[in-house]
Amino acid sequence: MYKKIFFHSVAAGVLASAAAIIYNQVYFFATQTDYSRILNTTSITGLNILVCMLAGILYWALIKWLKQKGEVVFNFLFSTLSFACVMVPISISLPLDIEFPELFPGLAVPMVFFPVIAWHTIRPFFIKP
Repeated sequence: MYKKIFFHSVAAGVLASAAAIIYNQVYFFATQTDYSRILNTTSITGLNILVCMLAGILYWALIKWLKQKGEVVFNFLFSTLSFACVMVPISISLPLDIEFPELFPGLAVPMVFFPVIAWHTIRPFFIKP
């Protein structure tokens, strides 16, 4: 079971990273604002994989501890924490030399939800009911 959760976490992290990198490029071409000093490909990839790996550890612990109800509790916690993390890009103060700081939340807020979306999207491939 642990191997399935590990590979599920890695695959979700890679999928979320790919989606975030594509979204970053689309946002750049749509707004012509460059936030690569704050969110570059390395930081986007690292954060998405880290979040999905932490989600995998949490999922494993809840399944082990709560058995049947572990998945429901995990889904609730992962979704709730994702919504709570929206405050991070909204409240971050950017360096003064960054142009158009008011557009940064438009880039970063949707990226907060990519790990949870990726996790639930590929769940059927790894975890059978």
